Amino acid sequence: MKKIINKGFSLSLSPSGSGIKPGARFDSSISVRSSTTSTATSTASAAETNMNSPCREKLFVEHCKGVNGLEKVVLREVRGCSAEIYLYGGQVTSWKNEYGEELLFLSSKATFTHPKPIRGGIPICFPQFANHGSLEKHGFARSRVWSIDPDPPPFSANSSSQACVDLILKHSEEEVKIWPHRYEFRLRITLGPGGDLMLTSRIRNTNTDGKSFAFTFAYHTYFAVSDISEVRVEGLETLDYLDNLKDKERFTEQGDAITFESEVDKVYLSTPTKIAILDHERKRTFVLRKDGLPDAVVWNPWDKKAKAMADFGDDEYKHMLCVEAACVEKPIILKPGEEWRGRQEISAVPSSYCSGQLDPKKVFQSD
Repeated sequence: MKKIINKGFSLSLSPSGSGIKPGARFDSSISVRSSTTSTATSTASAAETNMNSPCREKLFVEHCKGVNGLEKVVLREVRGCSAEIYLYGGQVTSWKNEYGEELLFLSSKATFTHPKPIRGGIPICFPQFANHGSLEKHGFARSRVWSIDPDPPPFSANSSSQACVDLILKHSEEEVKIWPHRYEFRLRITLGPGGDLMLTSRIRNTNTDGKSFAFTFAYHTYFAVSDISEVRVEGLETLDYLDNLKDKERFTEQGDAITFESEVDKVYLSTPTKIAILDHERKRTFVLRKDGLPDAVVWNPWDKKAKAMADFGDDEYKHMLCVEAACVEKPIILKPGEEWRGRQEISAVPSSYCSGQLDPKKVFQSD
């Protein structure tokens, strides 16, 4: 695999014969990936694959400043899809389709100031989910400043054209005082040619004292929806769940699908690898695919709790739903040198709704 290092920003090229020479430098931060041989030329903001390539795509990776001057990375692809990632929290804050429509919820009252986490997007919950432990709620990863990974893991041989960024978070000496472990957390965020958004986490135990550590984890994804009362979640029917509103008591889901009429905060157990969120008003279905994350969290604060949160609008609960790929019930345990990997991929597809059924060709039978 070849890399471009520019102003401390590491960008990776697919190992499939790119025309860029090792050590090449661009005037701006650009990433190009192609599964076929390509020639890359640089401008102030873009790199274009060889027009003889079957993809004929322009792929963008831009390193710039965001709210309050915080560093962020913008991923784009030729059809107009995009994603924005802040190094603060290693957090995706925006994911748009080819029409420029925002697919993630970000509160209008979100603060981009340390140590407050950013309300919305896809916060990373590590090494603790919620209050399942003695640390601050949802752990400290979402309020730490991540770095660009200078030595990211290689791509799979079948990687298609895509824009991505590799981030890394390591223990700090201050952090060791509250969580006495050393680790490396590598996060790859990829925007695929069709606009699918993939997050792949690799967490390694780098303790030198021979001690194992345990952690819980979640991709705390806030989906943007038109009206929460017109949304349903499918794929979690008949499963057991822990109800956080009832002191984590265990129940079994009884409905054909999950709908919303009041506050919900549940951890579904032993969930399938695919979950669908249907937004009837927008005729859109979000499909969440996951690996290495057996649980799924479903959360909406509803009106009373929304009003009690300073960084959340009073009525914003109507336009968001969190469905989170997670590992909560049984913590992950790593011995020194061991690595865990967890992946989430989300896509948005047109949906048809008839008698409560998904279009199986567009969702559950598609890979």
